[in-house]
Amino acid sequence: MNGNSVVLDTNIVLYLLRGDKVLSELLYQKKLYLSFISQLELLAFKGITGRQQIEISKFIQDCIVIDINDEIKHAVISIRKTSKLKLPDCIVLATARYLNLPLITSDLDFKSTNFSEIIIYQ
Repeated sequence: MNGNSVVLDTNIVLYLLRGDKVLSELLYQKKLYLSFISQLELLAFKGITGRQQIEISKFIQDCIVIDINDEIKHAVISIRKTSKLKLPDCIVLATARYLNLPLITSDLDFKSTNFSEIIIYQ
């Protein structure tokens, strides 16, 4: 993976928090970005323990969280109209497009989009 920055999909954060060493090495010393939607998905996950909540919060603090803005909203609308992605995935993808950064995900549904900067992690 070239470049120093990447947008993480929610599933990638979960892999990292579970100790995925390959992914950890791949992202070592990268500037990590999250969409606000991933932040919400992670913190609102049903059934997480207090300890997990703290661990997730610490991880999020080490990332740059991007909130929604008008440009992202317009991109979400366009993506949603032209793909089968769910709305949260559209927001994450629109955030990566807005930042002009690659998106790393394990969700194969992203392959159906025309965004060339998607890295599918398996």
